[in-house]
Amino acid sequence: MRDYVAWHNEYDEPDSRLARRLVVVQSQFGAALDHHGDHARILSLCAGQGRDVIGVLAERRLTATRALLIELDERNAAVAERAAREAGLKGVRVLCADASDTDSARDGVPADIVLACGIFGNISDDDIRNAIAHLPSLCAEGADVLWTRGWDDEAETSSVRAWFRDAGFAEVAFEARVLEPTPFSVGTHRLATRARPFAPGVRLFTFVR
Repeated sequence: MRDYVAWHNEYDEPDSRLARRLVVVQSQFGAALDHHGDHARILSLCAGQGRDVIGVLAERRLTATRALLIELDERNAAVAERAAREAGLKGVRVLCADASDTDSARDGVPADIVLACGIFGNISDDDIRNAIAHLPSLCAEGADVLWTRGWDDEAETSSVRAWFRDAGFAEVAFEARVLEPTPFSVGTHRLATRARPFAPGVRLFTFVR
């Protein structure tokens, strides 16, 4: 089993893959906030220590912006909760729960911005497609979904982008860092069809590593 607390240590190394990916994710998250406004409702699945969200909200002093961060590892959830508290982000709630079960997201939907970062590289293609197909039930009208994926070859990321289109999303941003020592891609897709009613008790994915 991967130690997901130790895994976060790479974020503190400026030239690491995770640190470079974080910059891209935060840039796209900032653009989503610009589009949806300071009152956007944010949902982060498998949020880890909350670095994708907390740093941007703190920098912008969006202390009242509502965000639900779902993280299964209680140690990482505690780090995220402490970081949000120290930043004065009263609108951020950290829930220690399984983000693969839609029941965990009940209090955070419908969301204007959904982050599904650090997930697609750890689940099967069938589960990626299944998760994307159910994302409209977590979204508000016109919501943005941010996602990340490693870059073993272009076909894998192309499939993810196609599955978002199939689920009714339009691509807003996509950046692939293919020349990195460990390549990665980050995308934002906006819901272009009607949002669907929240569906409780749906299993979105299962981590395979």
